[in-house]
Amino acid sequence: MKTAKKSGNKALLKRFLPYYRPHIKTLTFDLFCAALTTVCELVLPMFVRYITDAAVTDISLLTAKTILSIGGIYIILRIIDALANYYMASVGHIMGTKMETDMRRDMFSHLQKLSYSYYDETKVGTIMSRFTSDLFDVTEFAHHCPEEFFIAGIKIVVSFFILSFMNVPLTLIMFAVIPVMAVCLKYFKGRMKESMRESRVTLGELNAQIEDSLLGVRVVKSFANEGIEKEKFKGGNEKFLRIKAIMYKYMGSYSSVNRVFEGVMYIVVAVIGAFFLTADKIDAPDYVAYLMYSTMLLTSIRKLVDFVEQFQRGMTGIERFSEILDIEPMIKDKENAIDLKVTKGEISFDNVTFRYSDNSEEILNHINMDIKSGESFALVGPSGGGKTTICNLIPRFYEISDGSIKIDGIDIKDVTLKSLRENIGIVQQDVYLFSGTVRENIEYGRPGATEEEIREAARLAGAEEFIDKLPKGFDTYVGERGVKLSGGQKQRISIARVFLKNPKILILDEATSALDNESEFLVQKSLELLSKGRTTITVAHRLTTIKNADKILVVTKDGIAESGTHEELTAKDGIYSSMYTMYRI
Repeated sequence: MKTAKKSGNKALLKRFLPYYRPHIKTLTFDLFCAALTTVCELVLPMFVRYITDAAVTDISLLTAKTILSIGGIYIILRIIDALANYYMASVGHIMGTKMETDMRRDMFSHLQKLSYSYYDETKVGTIMSRFTSDLFDVTEFAHHCPEEFFIAGIKIVVSFFILSFMNVPLTLIMFAVIPVMAVCLKYFKGRMKESMRESRVTLGELNAQIEDSLLGVRVVKSFANEGIEKEKFKGGNEKFLRIKAIMYKYMGSYSSVNRVFEGVMYIVVAVIGAFFLTADKIDAPDYVAYLMYSTMLLTSIRKLVDFVEQFQRGMTGIERFSEILDIEPMIKDKENAIDLKVTKGEISFDNVTFRYSDNSEEILNHINMDIKSGESFALVGPSGGGKTTICNLIPRFYEISDGSIKIDGIDIKDVTLKSLRENIGIVQQDVYLFSGTVRENIEYGRPGATEEEIREAARLAGAEEFIDKLPKGFDTYVGERGVKLSGGQKQRISIARVFLKNPKILILDEATSALDNESEFLVQKSLELLSKGRTTITVAHRLTTIKNADKILVVTKDGIAESGTHEELTAKDGIYSSMYTMYRI
């Protein structure tokens, strides 16, 4: 599984900019509004300069009409400023939220493509932190970044020309401080970015730890281990605190260095400007306007510096977003893959070898088996032998290391994953129900199914009777992961999903393991009905459930140790016979 490398800001922005494309009109008008607000600020010192100049040179120029006109123009400008600011604060933020929505969509879509192996190695809590806090910061970045840089750019450029017009030497002296300040601040900016990235990683780990503890709260309480969970949380929480403290130290240093340089720039303007004033190299109106523009320029630089924190948060969010999208799925459709149309349901394993990674030991070694159309195959054997692994390889949840698996004579690598999995129905050992109603969980087997079809699937799975007794019948909310239902009820609903799907190939991975005797009897009858004319592979713990299988394979760590019918295997007095005898005792 290939993962993303750390990228520089330029590369990250290149990845991010396409998300502006659908909103280019909004962004353009947003920047136009930003320009309007900037113009309103730039005009005020010019008004003050005019009034001061008139007061010094000829006070009679300051008539009531002139003063009121200046005031009226400025009020109009402030109204325009308020309207422009409203657009920026509302529509601009909505644009950022829409971009966040698009990014979240792309991330979720990509996560759906990733293989089992990725989720085997990644905590869900760390993924969730990228969906929430990371992308929220990207929203703020998407909106404010163009605005802040655009406004600061206008103010710095326009201020430079206006100040140069008033006094070139003083302007050059003031602007000479900016490059020195930029070099000093660059050091702390890099440290801020790294510490923010570490804080995000730690937050993801902390979220994963919280999720793990809360999902396992019943186990925690049953062992009275609340104290242990508190200690585990304390360790993660304090680690997050330490990293955040380091981040804020760099942030404080960054801000303090900026304030020092800001003070230097301001005192340079005030003191040297005062000397120029006494030397008659600048007049009083220009000196007042110069101080106002200098204050405005320094305020813009301060805002830009303050924005650096948000900028770094946004860049960190984009980086972590890109890391997910850069993960290559281990299993994907090959070029020119065809849609699989299962007509017979024949399955063949030809010298299939499997290991989870190149460095791990083999789980399956040169497995060969042929399952005929409509045949009922059972896999039994000790834990860790590879029974469930065999089942996971047929729908390509994992990729085989060597050999081939064919369905109706077609290599499963030559067909699309969607068509392959649409033809296979799976009832897994670990039952998972989605948060929602009973109906929604059954309908998941075939979205858009009618009420009659859903009821028929429930009846075949032996679930209709208990569902009708629930408070709201098929509309009963099952709770998160089906917490409001018993293990047997959840299992029968998951089996009903497969009945509704009605596939050509069935994989039953200990499908009746969570059922009581009565439920097992009902479901077993239903499974026998469903298995007729369909290829069925059953992983069995209860050996009585597979006595009537057409063929039973005993799978051990050394491969397929025995094969045959129940009668043939018990007559051999081998592994299966010992297991069956042990089970009956």
